Amino acid sequence: MQIPIEDIIVKKRIRKDMGDIESLAESLKRYGQISPIVISKKNMLIAGGRRLEAAKSLGWRTINAVISESAGELERLELEVEENVQRRDFNMEEVADATRKIYRLQNPGFFRRILNAIISLIKKLFKIEDK
Repeated sequence: MQIPIEDIIVKKRIRKDMGDIESLAESLKRYGQISPIVISKKNMLIAGGRRLEAAKSLGWRTINAVISESAGELERLELEVEENVQRRDFNMEEVADATRKIYRLQNPGFFRRILNAIISLIKKLFKIEDK
């Protein structure tokens, strides 16, 4: 659900260093918000502080959020920690593999470009739309 950013209450957080908010803001701008922030029933931020800051820097008025049924301070703190601890960055091999695949998709070979042109022409002639 979309929540007005101005209605979200941010109290003292465990994370002190927000890191590179500009890169996250660029990601939000390019791809949209992939994961919602988590708030309490009283609109107190539980998880997603970096996403919230990035959205603010973009001038967003609302942000996608889920409301947690966890009411107590202990559960809110556990959720904040859990979201940040239970993630795992790609290793170098995974990053290299993804980079190669992205490059191939962005720069198709000669025969792939010809095939794509033929497919596009057929779709245009027969008025076939992508689904």
